Amino acid sequence: MSESPAPARREGIRLGRIAGIPIILAYSWFVIAAFTVIVYGPVLLERNPGFGITAYYVAFAYALLLLISVLVHELAHALTAKVYGWPTQKIVLNLWGGHTQFENFTATPARSVIVALAGPAANLVLAGAAWLVLSGASMGVVADTLTNIFMWANFVIGIFNVLPGLPLDGGRIVESAVWKATGSQAKGTVAAGWAGRVIVVGLGLWFIAMPLLAGVTPDFSLLMITVLVAGFLWMGASAAIRQGTMRGRLHLVSATALAAPAVGIPATATVADIRRVSVNGTPAVVVCGPGGRPQGVVDSRALAAVPESAAVSTPATAVSYALAAGAYVPEWSQGQELIQYLSQLEGHEYAVVDHNGTVTGLLSQNAVVVAITGKEGRPNKHAQGQNR
Repeated sequence: MSESPAPARREGIRLGRIAGIPIILAYSWFVIAAFTVIVYGPVLLERNPGFGITAYYVAFAYALLLLISVLVHELAHALTAKVYGWPTQKIVLNLWGGHTQFENFTATPARSVIVALAGPAANLVLAGAAWLVLSGASMGVVADTLTNIFMWANFVIGIFNVLPGLPLDGGRIVESAVWKATGSQAKGTVAAGWAGRVIVVGLGLWFIAMPLLAGVTPDFSLLMITVLVAGFLWMGASAAIRQGTMRGRLHLVSATALAAPAVGIPATATVADIRRVSVNGTPAVVVCGPGGRPQGVVDSRALAAVPESAAVSTPATAVSYALAAGAYVPEWSQGQELIQYLSQLEGHEYAVVDHNGTVTGLLSQNAVVVAITGKEGRPNKHAQGQNR
């Protein structure tokens, strides 16, 4: 489960809205639809020789029924979340099934589990409904085959998704249990991510290693499905571990703590004025425009290149590079709030201001990246003192 300018490219086909939630069919879904037809069509034909070419149409109908099952699964997440006031940004149906993308919300361990398990519960309800239809109605061979497929597909989706490891819905149980015990959602996410990796190893042992050790060659289609599912789960589990690790470092993200000391000067100042205010070794000087709004940063190399004889006549703007529009943050900003705010700004550097609007520091994007990930980000050419 689980956000600015319009994206550069469309991620899929917009199918419309359900309960106000945009539904998007990712282009990657057509890959799994083709795979289903190519792999399952011959199987249907072998079991029902009378189908002929119809077997491949039935296989495509199977892909559509899977799509409907996933849509119901994701809608169950979204509509349950709506009860708790969690806004849903969109539902995307893709190669791996689908995902529900929420906007910002405040969760609790219990609510997180309820929203997560709503999806598998919906699939089990669909499986039960299909079973009732099969038990009480006389249908043709094609309808009976598709209903039977629909029943088992939803049963498997429902059961599989409650396995206790992220990115599966059951992983939220592990996450919430650790979260409740430790008071840290980040630790819960990391634990659930590792549980997801254990599930991947278990799938590999059960469907690949054990048959091979028993001298049985795994069915090719089953082998391909196992590899695809295991790959998806491993990537999702790894992403959860990274996300939890970064979330656990959010307390280190503070504008005041991460910013380098800086002073502000008016845009009307000269190089001589800059040299006077930076005489005490202040590493950064921010040029401020009308109303005291930060608009640029003095380039130390350009500043050093101005001869003393021209210092009084050279304006500060001549030795500075521009900050992006609105690239300044309050010094009390921290954690998720700061990261979300910076994500809406352009550029790689941001002036830090106090309650009076006075510049107190200069925050670099690289410093934030290091605080979140513990790894050095890509160097910013302006931070290296190069003039634009």
